[in-house]
Amino acid sequence: MIRVLIADDHAIVRTGLRTLLKAEPSMELVGEATGGYEAIEWVEKTRPDVLVLDLSMPDLDGIAVTKKIKPLFPSVHILILTIHADEALLREALKAGASGYILKRAAEVELISAIHIIMRGDVYVDPSMVRTLLGDTLKPAMTQTDSVERLTPRETEVLKCIVEGYTNWQIGEQLDISVRTVEGHRANVSGKLGLHSRVELVRYAREHGLIE
Repeated sequence: MIRVLIADDHAIVRTGLRTLLKAEPSMELVGEATGGYEAIEWVEKTRPDVLVLDLSMPDLDGIAVTKKIKPLFPSVHILILTIHADEALLREALKAGASGYILKRAAEVELISAIHIIMRGDVYVDPSMVRTLLGDTLKPAMTQTDSVERLTPRETEVLKCIVEGYTNWQIGEQLDISVRTVEGHRANVSGKLGLHSRVELVRYAREHGLIE
């Protein structure tokens, strides 16, 4: 069970995060902080595996919190949550010791996968920011028809479930596969199609007759 602490000064954001985490059987929400200093206190008290940390808070920003927490609790994986698709902030967060950087607009779809990724010891960077870091380097062009043909039948099934709004756990239940396998299929779908947000995937599925 992955023990997760969330820290965000906006109640509506905390509510959304709480809903996502409580729907994920592999995770346990151990606390909620409304500011930077409170987040540090909660880390001391609960010793979470993962801290989902808002970048912009009124008392102490996420990067400052990260710098204070990592020397004291190096085993805590910190996932920065933000509205800012800013390369400089991303680099600063990673330099401070964060394990990941996710945009709030993508959290509904990407949060659970991001947590699993950083728990494996890897670094998670929001897909749109990866393109920025790589200087917008693109793979050789392929047609949309080519990309459809490259999806396996199982990947197509997972894509349909994603665009219908199922969580990873629900997809696993629907297709009788593990959550980890679902995550792998999601990553393959995003990589093959070059699409990362649910909005992009829904548009793609409609254009190719996968949904009405």
